[in-house]
Amino acid sequence: MTESTREISGLGLEELKALLAQALEEGARLKAENAKLREEIARLKGLKGRPKLKPSGMEKAADAAGSAGRKGRRGAKRTALAIDETRILKSDSLPEGARFKGYEDFIVQDMIIKPWTVRYRRERWLLPSGRTVVTALPKEVGSHFGPNLKRFILSQYHQGQVTIPRLAVQLTGLGIEISKRQIVRLLNSKQDGFLKENIEVLRAGLASASWVTVDDTGARHKAQNGFCTHIGNDRFAFFATTASKSRLNFLELLRAGRDDYVINEAALAYMREHRLPQATIARFGDAELRFASRDAFMAHLQELGLTRLKVRPDPVQIATEAALWGSVAGQGLLDGAVIVSDGAGQFRIAEHALCWVHAERLIHKLDTFCEAHVRAKERIRTRIWRLYRALKDYRQAPVSRRASELKRRFDAIFSAETGFVTLDRLLARLRAQKDELLMVLKRPDIPLNTNGSENDIRCQVTRRKISAGTRSDKGRDSRDAFLGLMKTCAKQAISFWDYLGDRLGVLQGPAVPRLAALVRKLATA
Repeated sequence: MTESTREISGLGLEELKALLAQALEEGARLKAENAKLREEIARLKGLKGRPKLKPSGMEKAADAAGSAGRKGRRGAKRTALAIDETRILKSDSLPEGARFKGYEDFIVQDMIIKPWTVRYRRERWLLPSGRTVVTALPKEVGSHFGPNLKRFILSQYHQGQVTIPRLAVQLTGLGIEISKRQIVRLLNSKQDGFLKENIEVLRAGLASASWVTVDDTGARHKAQNGFCTHIGNDRFAFFATTASKSRLNFLELLRAGRDDYVINEAALAYMREHRLPQATIARFGDAELRFASRDAFMAHLQELGLTRLKVRPDPVQIATEAALWGSVAGQGLLDGAVIVSDGAGQFRIAEHALCWVHAERLIHKLDTFCEAHVRAKERIRTRIWRLYRALKDYRQAPVSRRASELKRRFDAIFSAETGFVTLDRLLARLRAQKDELLMVLKRPDIPLNTNGSENDIRCQVTRRKISAGTRSDKGRDSRDAFLGLMKTCAKQAISFWDYLGDRLGVLQGPAVPRLAALVRKLATA
């Protein structure tokens, strides 16, 4: 008999049950880890991965009661169409005595798609001085490809998610002489105006937002794994692909295109909040400090002697995060806004709220080992769904007395002891996040989930599956910018086609205001 066997034989029934539950939990963890490794191997080999788990359905179930009264006949939505051509059809062989009673309209929508090649014959003049003068091209002509063709390519690639090889086949089939390399240049080169407007949208969104939702997903760049981060709300969307998903990276994105590091009151408060010793904080003094670059800021930390300290928390990391947050706060961005996330550590800054759908998903994904565990899990999920529905109702009519009741219901659910050890531990962990899960009681204006971010970032997931990733920094920046501008146009009820036409100088198209101005205007409406 081994030593471990002797130890087990001396345990009582309850201790054996706890040991068995621990073993089952460890087995489930190893099984899940093994499944992930198998899925990754299958992906690398080009094989089919494991089937996706069905979503919990909490959000739809919470909407069921409210949408029950809205059911009705669904039909095509008619809008006023601009008539480009009218053709009058006359009747033949009418009997004698027939009287004309007007017209009956029949509307047909069609498209005219054909190549249109323009030759500009520019006058050349030889001046008495010997210099040759050539008449200038129109201002809308900047290359051998016109603005309408550029608009078509940008729309097909970003909105239609058509790959570059298929775009080349499509265009050459229509009679356009263009190569894949030329398409890549049209997609990525000379897009400074769009990149600038994308940052303007982010700055306007963060400056006027009362809340934002955030999310990230995997992204490939230069054959390396990276991450695409989404920031947005119901008025704007912004995407950025980087090599890291750290809090430093997230704070750098929140600076909205700035490169400075600022030590101000907000930065000092950040240091105190993250438990940096007061003696270390005192080294920065009371005056506001501004540094133009990371190198300048790191040189200052070295002068203060922080780079030589080997303690926890790391003073260099906390100070750098604080200086980034100081830059964000100094610009008036996210002032009083709530960040709603799935609970990832890098997003936990400022006022923070947790997504209820992600919290419930942890329970939904729990492995059960017996019928009692199944029943315990479903009872808790049912109670959470009811609480979630009540929180949605509270958002529509916030009342302080109702808030107290919802807090008591939360405590009753997440302090319950079900006898399912793994579930009880998870409930205790979620109860410790009570303030972030119940932030809606303090701020009824915020959403209860990050569904907006998940829906917005889905286009990046689709793009990743279709064309793997980007090869150049220009390609990465252009893709992220156009995804953000496209989603912002949709939130502002603007046609992305019209937006591209206006920015590219297509003649006789509708004018589209700057998107940042629209984001700010809607915030004050």
